[in-house]
Amino acid sequence: MACGLPSSLSPLTIRPLSELFLRLSDFDYHLPEDLIAQEPPAERDGARMLVLHRASQHWEDRAFRDLPEYLAPGDCLVLNDSRVLPSRLFGKRDTGQPDSADAEVMLIEPLTVDATEWRALVRPGRKLRVGATVRFDARFSAEILAQGVRGERTVRLIATDGDIYSAIERLGHMPLPPYIKRQDRTEDRERYQTVFARERGSVAAPTAGLHFTGETLERCERAGAKVARVTLHVGLGTFQPMEREDFENHRLHFERYSIAEDAWAKIRAAKRVVAVGTTSVRTAEAAMLTGEHSGVTNLFIHPGPGGGEFRRVGAMLTNFHLPRTSLLLLISAFAGADFAMSAYRHAVKERYRFFSYGDCMLIV
Repeated sequence: MACGLPSSLSPLTIRPLSELFLRLSDFDYHLPEDLIAQEPPAERDGARMLVLHRASQHWEDRAFRDLPEYLAPGDCLVLNDSRVLPSRLFGKRDTGQPDSADAEVMLIEPLTVDATEWRALVRPGRKLRVGATVRFDARFSAEILAQGVRGERTVRLIATDGDIYSAIERLGHMPLPPYIKRQDRTEDRERYQTVFARERGSVAAPTAGLHFTGETLERCERAGAKVARVTLHVGLGTFQPMEREDFENHRLHFERYSIAEDAWAKIRAAKRVVAVGTTSVRTAEAAMLTGEHSGVTNLFIHPGPGGGEFRRVGAMLTNFHLPRTSLLLLISAFAGADFAMSAYRHAVKERYRFFSYGDCMLIV
């Protein structure tokens, strides 16, 4: 279906004049609540896939299993192998009373090598001030050390058996996004995790990667694509609400990333980099921009003046994103704002499933 700009004004070359005057409200859209996926698809690779062709300004309704058809020799498929921690810990405030109140500690980022101190969010914030203790079970607890901005806390984790990560894995819950209106279940430990996850550290899944199976990766390689794994640990800042209409002044939180030398060699040598997820996009582009293969980045790519450019990524697979977010702005910068938002309206009309456990979009 043809839509948007004529091909002579392809977003690959010339941006439409309207992108000079964009505001955050231009990236809003109506989404019926029943299109927000509450469960993963019955089969991991069973999602639908909306394919956007930037040069010809048309799209196709396809299936994720068709992805290898869009790959060729010279492509490099870039995957984020960050592993989601079961970072939500539920316990009781240690008040010395027999009926202590419920409390929650949401771990964000370790501050020490031994993982004893963390940035965290807590509930109830008014009750959990410096010096308070939350007990998760007889062997694992947290002490509030300091209070930060936006309700953050610095906490010390205490495990009597000495292994902090084992205690987190034993008692933690998967940090499903708030738009999934149910408690996490045992199966979420597998399904809210990519099959190639290995480097623990994310508080949210790099969701475009959730669709892959080992068989899909093999088919991509048979199509001629090389596979490079990078790591960017997804923080809560990626999903923080944006409020300013002049979004170009928005600042993202910093997130840690790393790229091994062999992976970077594949990325540099590729004719086309196909990034799986916005986190892989930001990792590859941050490395190209800075020349650093590891560190932290708050790279914010958006449409319009000063929004940055794509130095290495030539195609991307991504899930559908919430309105008025930096993620939606990034894919709009890549596809072209008018084209991207028209495609989102099409996805709503055709009842695609949205967000973390939903369907996906391939932009080529």
